[in-house]
Amino acid sequence: MASLVTFQASSPNSDSTDLEAKQNALFDCIRKLERVIVAYSGGTDSAYLAWAANRVLGNNAVAVTADSASMPESHKRDAEAFAREAGFRHEYIATNEFDNPDYVKNDKDRCFHCKDELFTQLEGYAEEHGYRHIIYGVNQDDLGDYRPGQRAAKMHDVKAPLAEVELTKAEIRELAHRAGLSVWDRPAAACLSSRVPYGTPVNVKTIKTIEEGEEAIKALGFRQFRVRFHGDLVRIEIARDELPSAMNPEMFARFAEIFKSLGFHFITLDVEGYRQGALNVALAH
Repeated sequence: MASLVTFQASSPNSDSTDLEAKQNALFDCIRKLERVIVAYSGGTDSAYLAWAANRVLGNNAVAVTADSASMPESHKRDAEAFAREAGFRHEYIATNEFDNPDYVKNDKDRCFHCKDELFTQLEGYAEEHGYRHIIYGVNQDDLGDYRPGQRAAKMHDVKAPLAEVELTKAEIRELAHRAGLSVWDRPAAACLSSRVPYGTPVNVKTIKTIEEGEEAIKALGFRQFRVRFHGDLVRIEIARDELPSAMNPEMFARFAEIFKSLGFHFITLDVEGYRQGALNVALAH
């Protein structure tokens, strides 16, 4: 298969030659793996990786999504839609992290237990169907953040081709855009359990309440946001460029209506806006 992409757009601020070289290095990395499972959440990184694996390996690559309560139903629909759009094989595998007390207690290693369960299930799938490797969408930027799931990946010998060729998040978005992939500007996503502070046990009822609240905010027209659970208080983070649309009495009333109906007593709008890993701040104290 061809290893080059015909770029549909270019950014005056990027080095096209360097980006193309990184993408070709990614294709070479994937090609050497011969037959792979892509851990596919539907976010930009894993979607771009699944597209690249399909481009290089065709039917020797399959994208597999965790059928987990912690993954929003809308994200599953988005993952399915992009798989159809890009034409790669896509399947689900059940994960049972909520059966693990170490996951439910929600300490700083929750993500490790989640990924350990996912990769264990994918290993079983790989053995049953004859796949040689599991790959996932961690990128160069992720290596500097607190992500215990990366420890689980190492334990299960899961490969990280995007990080291996030193692709950053911005570069992945640019390459996805140039390749004409609709996911290039998809908002950052994370599992629903990440909305619950460390030390507060997670359960399916809580995260489904969070999911319902986030779907309601999405219906109001917001694009990048998080609903953070703090018992009877909910803290809403909205991207700074979207905050002006939230800062008015009419929207305050809408937020109150949505979250009081979900059982929260207090509704707050975080003036610092959305930021990834906001709950990790507590780990430093």
